[in-house]
Amino acid sequence: MASVVLERSRKKRLEQGHPWIYNNEIASVEGSPEPGDLVNVVNHQGRYLATGYYNPASQITVRVISYHPVETMDRAFFAERFRGCLEHRERFLKGDNAYRLVYGEADFLPGLIVDRFGDVLVVQLLTLGMDVHRADIVDALVEVLSPQGIYERSDVPVRELEGLEQTKGPLYGECPRHVTVTENGLFVKVDIEEGQKTGYFFDQRENRASIAPLMTGWGGRSGITLQEVEQDGERVSLPVNKSGKVVTFPYWDGATVLECFSHTGSFTLNACKYGAKKVTCLDISQHAIESARENVVLNGFEDRVEFVVADAFQYLRDQVKGVEERRQRAAGNEEKVDTSKKMTAGGGRTWDVVILDPPAFAKTKSAVKGACRGYKDINLHGMKLVNEGGYLVTASCSYHMRPDLFLATIQEAAADAGKILRLIEWRAAGKDHPQILGVDEGHYLKFAVFEVRSRA
Repeated sequence: MASVVLERSRKKRLEQGHPWIYNNEIASVEGSPEPGDLVNVVNHQGRYLATGYYNPASQITVRVISYHPVETMDRAFFAERFRGCLEHRERFLKGDNAYRLVYGEADFLPGLIVDRFGDVLVVQLLTLGMDVHRADIVDALVEVLSPQGIYERSDVPVRELEGLEQTKGPLYGECPRHVTVTENGLFVKVDIEEGQKTGYFFDQRENRASIAPLMTGWGGRSGITLQEVEQDGERVSLPVNKSGKVVTFPYWDGATVLECFSHTGSFTLNACKYGAKKVTCLDISQHAIESARENVVLNGFEDRVEFVVADAFQYLRDQVKGVEERRQRAAGNEEKVDTSKKMTAGGGRTWDVVILDPPAFAKTKSAVKGACRGYKDINLHGMKLVNEGGYLVTASCSYHMRPDLFLATIQEAAADAGKILRLIEWRAAGKDHPQILGVDEGHYLKFAVFEVRSRA
């Protein structure tokens, strides 16, 4: 087997668990490896460090698959790795059949993503080293999981950095375009052909469930209290409003919720499951909103959800303008306000919980400055629309937006908005997205829940 000899002066990232070796870390190559071949990685003294696959056309020239010698990546190799992946998911996601089965480097299979949607698997082959083993990967998945079908979603630009074309289509068996799975006890219909990435984002599974405590406990703000009343000759505890009338709406204690960047409406579904009174589900994509609508109907929540197709940035700004105009009208000023005239700004709605789960704003290091402006903008306007003492749920999936920078950006937004934020919860990706210590690229998802209070 050919060997890649590393520079003496390089940073010891490999020894600290990082599986990528860049071309500027390589002193020489001994032998004549073909693109996609396995190579041994040795230090400047010739000491063995790892085995990985080789692609001289990529800046990441070697991606490590093992820290012990491996002769070949064949069907048996992949089957063994897939069994390990399955064991991990079955341990931490007992009873579930929808999750990320293979998470690239974190599952010691760099360049390979496999998402499981019940009996259908969706794969992404992101690198040349995985692409050349396409047949072995499919055969091993069939051996370990016996799926109904395997569909490829390698239609991502990152493949072009490896000298590969974007591609998608069925690889094995029958692959229906739409697959319905369960997550957190909810039904989710997934479009594996046209949905974003592989069709669904599993990384927020536990985060979506974590909003449960925010969804109830709001009835008192409307003057509704539980009181003992006489009913059919018995004393029972029922919700009663300020006028003394029994409230029959079952979700009287629920929150009003705004979910922006909803995609398939996953946070909306969880909000309804845990008792929300009314949810506004918003996305700029008509296709996304139709997907969300189908999922809402599938779970029987249609009476509590309204759908909005709009740009989230503009929608939030419009609502904030409306809120400010309402305040001016209510307070009055030196010049008399003609309240009979229609408000110029429109909107002016507020919610108990505002959820912001945008796509990545910073896909490269050079985009961080612009991303900070974007995150500040949506969080500033989002927190202005949270009712006093309510909650802002906000996330970033931009790796280059480091956690300290994300929090600092939100703090700047709070200062400008005149808000005090109390951090209630801080989370990352779920258990089917494990992280290798030392691989910062795997620590991409930041998820926070803040209580919002006004300074004044």
